[in-house]
Amino acid sequence: MEVKKNTAIPVTGFMIAFIGSILFSTKAIIVKKAFEQTHTDALSLLMLRMVFSLPFFVAAAILERNKKGNVQLTGRQWIIISGLGLFGYYLSSLFDFIGLQYISAGLERLILFLYPSFVVLINAFVFRQKISGIQKIALGLTYLGIGIAYFGELKFDFSHSNFILGSLLIFICAITYSIYIVGSGKIIPQVGAAKFTTYSMLASTAGIFLHFFVAGNYKDMPAGISFWGYGFLLAIVATVIPGFLISNAMKRIGSNNVAIISSVGPVSTIIQAHFVLGERIFLEQVTGTVLVIAGVLLTGWKGRGTTA
Repeated sequence: MEVKKNTAIPVTGFMIAFIGSILFSTKAIIVKKAFEQTHTDALSLLMLRMVFSLPFFVAAAILERNKKGNVQLTGRQWIIISGLGLFGYYLSSLFDFIGLQYISAGLERLILFLYPSFVVLINAFVFRQKISGIQKIALGLTYLGIGIAYFGELKFDFSHSNFILGSLLIFICAITYSIYIVGSGKIIPQVGAAKFTTYSMLASTAGIFLHFFVAGNYKDMPAGISFWGYGFLLAIVATVIPGFLISNAMKRIGSNNVAIISSVGPVSTIIQAHFVLGERIFLEQVTGTVLVIAGVLLTGWKGRGTTA
């Protein structure tokens, strides 16, 4: 008997992942502007981001706890969620913010978006999850585009001070973030997207606050409304809203597809960096952008299905 299987990605899941990725891409722009105008350090800015985010996640945690039929997390689930939160929003963000002090926003996003390949490879080799033909083609187009744009930007940035250090820190950020994405894709079906996002963010916030106070950065925090304003933007626009959107998208369409759709992030960052930060747009970036968009759109292709 032949049974048709629908392989198309749901439009709602696709759009949620797409919008979340665009909002996440504003983070590098806000951070670069904050460094430029407030002369703050990476850890202080990261701490301020979480200060403004914390009330939303505490409120979400209370709502989740009071939901009818709320199921208590097991000890193992608490450990997994806390560990993933520390990887995804503490370590990744710390490496990212420090790296952004040394390289451009466009280059940061390009290096960071090596993470979808790490996600797919971890899922394939650790969890034996098959990589579909569409995903292979989409990843190929996406990373060809990112590679072209990346090597084009090297012509302008390689001579900058601490360029190698900044690139290495962003690369490590991509690795830690890919671990978060893979792990969240496994635990979210068990506990729910909202609960996972809430508790993982609370765990990462605790790690950031502890680091901040141990380091003693509170003694030298810059004054002025602009510093607090950038922290607020980072929290709401680039953390809270996209965090819930991406977690919800992973529940709907899976971490592999979210990882591929999120490849639109470098394109968004490059465009924003040009108009907001005055960073260059050059031929390699334009070529890479076209290929990345082609890869992203391919993930939304409605196939005719397969038979079994």
